[in-house]
Order: sequence, then structure tokens, then C-alpha cells
Amino acid sequence: MNLFTTLQQLVPQQQLSKVAGRLAASRHPYVKRTFIRSFAKAYNVSLDEYERQSLNAYESFNDFFTRELKEDARPIDSTAEGIVSPADGIISQLGQIDDHKVFQAKGRYYDVGQLLADSEDGRYFADGSFATVYLAPSNYHRVHMPFAGTLTKTRYVPGTLFSVNTTTAANVPDLFARNERLVCMFDTQYGKAAVVMVGAMIVAGIETVATGKIARTEDIQEANHDMRFEKGDELGRFYLGSTAIVVLPKAAKADWQETMQANSFVKMGQLLGVTNSK
Repeated sequence: MNLFTTLQQLVPQQQLSKVAGRLAASRHPYVKRTFIRSFAKAYNVSLDEYERQSLNAYESFNDFFTRELKEDARPIDSTAEGIVSPADGIISQLGQIDDHKVFQAKGRYYDVGQLLADSEDGRYFADGSFATVYLAPSNYHRVHMPFAGTLTKTRYVPGTLFSVNTTTAANVPDLFARNERLVCMFDTQYGKAAVVMVGAMIVAGIETVATGKIARTEDIQEANHDMRFEKGDELGRFYLGSTAIVVLPKAAKADWQETMQANSFVKMGQLLGVTNSK
């Protein structure tokens, strides 16, 4: 590990995230104004694409961070059998799952069953495919459906809270399978598929439209659902930055676009690839 990732191990990750969460949720005029304006300046945030175009229109930093886009600001690609990006961000990695191993970075792999916190699901997704999208602090922070499907289960998995940027991904083994995460399982036209929302350093919370904001616990928590989503529908949001991972089964036969590679910038709804399951 380098110095940056070593320091992340030394800081009290959970306590730091709790403090950040309280500040981010504060509606005190001075607190929210200071945080919103400082953040917008530091990350050169433009509100041109967003519904509320004044920094004063947001009730808290969390409200600002999860700000909603203007209607039609992100057209959803209509390619038949297409898989679209679940979020604005940078492609960390995408490709095929080698048996049960998912490529992380620079020779590092992690187990898909460990990511999903379920060995049976891990076996199901062997030789499938994946796409990992990193949401930088300045990005739109709502996560949308990369495919159409019915949400059948959510699985909250407690864990560490390392940063999920490229530097940390290159240096921390099993990063995405170690960090706190919410696994969303779906029934789709090609079988089971998953979207995993991975928490990170000072991320104050994960929320989905099916569960509301997830309460942090020390144990894995599962819930069953029966909620239909169409491609492009909002699935959830992060309170501060993180990563969304799309996991597809072998039966989907995903063919990723040649232009979609590690470090490519993507927008929510942009075509990542197509499935060939029929």
C-alpha cells in the first residue's frame, strides 16, 4: 500500500463518516451555506443541468449533493438489448468475469461471491460480465437502472470505508468486496442481475427508492422486494461519492462497446454495451 491508503487504515473510518453525515444533513443556515459554497467552488460545480440552479435553493448539503437533474438532461440510450451506465462518472473497469474473479486494477481481482456476500450468487455469475463506474465528488450522485428488471432482494453488507478512487483501487486488495455496500438483485430477461452500490470514505449513507436510507448495522441485512424498474429509472443515491457496479450473468452474453474502457468518462443513460441473450 502507498501512503494515501495506509493513512486511510489509520483514521477512524466509521466515526469520520458519522460526523460527516451529521454535518451534511444539517439545515443550519451557516453550516449548509458554508459547506455547499465551499464544495461548489472546490469542485467547480455548475448547476446548468440541474432543476434548481441556485445554491441557496438547497435545504442541506445532502440535498445539494443529491440534486436532481432537469427533465431529459440525460437521455436513456434506446439501443435494443442495450446496457446503459447507471451513473455519471468514470469507468473504473469493465469486462468479463473470469470464472468467479472480477478485475479490480493492476493485477488485482476480487471474488464476485464476496462482492455479493452470497456464495450461491457468486456461482451463478461465474463467467458473466461486469462494469464498474466511479462517481467523483462533482458528479450527479443518483444511480439509475442499467437494464429493465424486477427488484427481488436488497442485501446490506457492512464493511470498511476506504476511498474508491483509482489510487485506492490499485493498492487495496478486494476493495469493493471489503467496503460497505448495498447489493440489489433483479430478475431480468436474461436471468438474475445485480447492481451493487459501494460505500466509501465519509460517505454518509446509501439510499434506494425501495428501502429508503439504509441504517448502518454490524450484520448483513436482507429484505425481499417485488418492484419493477424500467431502464433509466432512478434506483437510489449516494450521500457523498462512491461506486456502482453492474453484474450480469453469463447468459446475458454482454458485449461492451470498444470505446468503453478504463478511465472513460460516461454519463448516466449512455450505452455501455449490448446483451445477446436471445
